Amino acid sequence: MRVGDTGRVLAVCTVHEELTVPGRVGRTAIDKRPVAGRVRVGRLGLDGDYVCDTKYHGGVNQAVYAYAEEDARRWTGELGRELANGWFGENLRIAGLPISDAVLGARLAIGDTVLEVSGPRVPCATFGHWSGERQWVKRFTLRANTGCYFRVRTEGTIAAGDTAEVVYVPEHRVTVRDVFTGADSERLTRLLTDEPTISDTIRILIDRHRSRRSVPAEESSRGAQS
Repeated sequence: MRVGDTGRVLAVCTVHEELTVPGRVGRTAIDKRPVAGRVRVGRLGLDGDYVCDTKYHGGVNQAVYAYAEEDARRWTGELGRELANGWFGENLRIAGLPISDAVLGARLAIGDTVLEVSGPRVPCATFGHWSGERQWVKRFTLRANTGCYFRVRTEGTIAAGDTAEVVYVPEHRVTVRDVFTGADSERLTRLLTDEPTISDTIRILIDRHRSRRSVPAEESSRGAQS
């Protein structure tokens, strides 16, 4: 994703209805569907949209969630069924931009709104229940086409058909996929100092990746001697 790249908003989606799901959460607002006309985007997201589980979802760093049409089409082919706009619980379905490979801190201008990439979507049990697919969370995790969350830099309005233009990309080039998979701990460590916008949630996720991949010094020494 580079400055000047453009995509198109195919749909703007907000809560259609709350659903009951098994487990601790009980209620979910994952059922998002397209709405007509221009939708106001404020600091906490789109008018008419909300989350039920405010402990793990929502807030300024998860104000807007976008998913790429190209990633959705791949899942459509694999699952053998249509995945309508909003099926991933997304607020924006965008074509033409690699949303799952967006750089943290990058900014998109859509209409008179400016959004800033804040992190990957981490799939949860509610998403698995909603999908109706076996081992959905595991499959979604392995694919790592997570889509991304945005914080709102400039409030405004967004509508289907709007152009989404990349107007800023940080030099570190660390993407939401990189943060989600934790494949390169050295780059993620640099991100902690190079990207001032990262949230506490992302810092915690990076720390977890680093902890899982670290090897105690004595264990490393034994391995070298064997």
